[in-house]
Amino acid sequence: MKINKILIAVDDSKYADNAAAFGFDLAHSYDAQVGLVNVVEPIVTSSADATLMTGTPFDAGVANDPEFIKIQQEASGNIIQRIINTYAGDLKVSHFSEYGSKAEGIIECANEFGADLIVIGTHSRTGLDRLLMGSVAEHVVRHSVVPVLVVPFVEGS
Repeated sequence: MKINKILIAVDDSKYADNAAAFGFDLAHSYDAQVGLVNVVEPIVTSSADATLMTGTPFDAGVANDPEFIKIQQEASGNIIQRIINTYAGDLKVSHFSEYGSKAEGIIECANEFGADLIVIGTHSRTGLDRLLMGSVAEHVVRHSVVPVLVVPFVEGS
């Protein structure tokens, strides 16, 4: 199998930086094109009339504010540009800023980009934290139609 296109999922974390470094090293080795994707998940806030008896209704008011969306888009662009400046060198890099589910956004970008491989970092969550937060990497591994390389982060490395 020839690896011509590598999609690297990034956010503003040390885990994503670790995965990006690994992914760009692979891309340099294979002379592959790189796609970077940063997915911004919508923020949902509880509404003022929430009660414990009936559950918590949610309000997407903040998430739909054009100024808030602009700030999120700028932050996403800054993350991508920082990764490009740090790791790309002379490689050709495409970039995607998505809005929605992180895992689904990564999979959709891989399809759109025509990726041969997805590289993603893992936050190494366990126990209750993993149950509550879920695992983006696990969802991508389970639902991707292309191979996924999950890069673990080891403290102190």
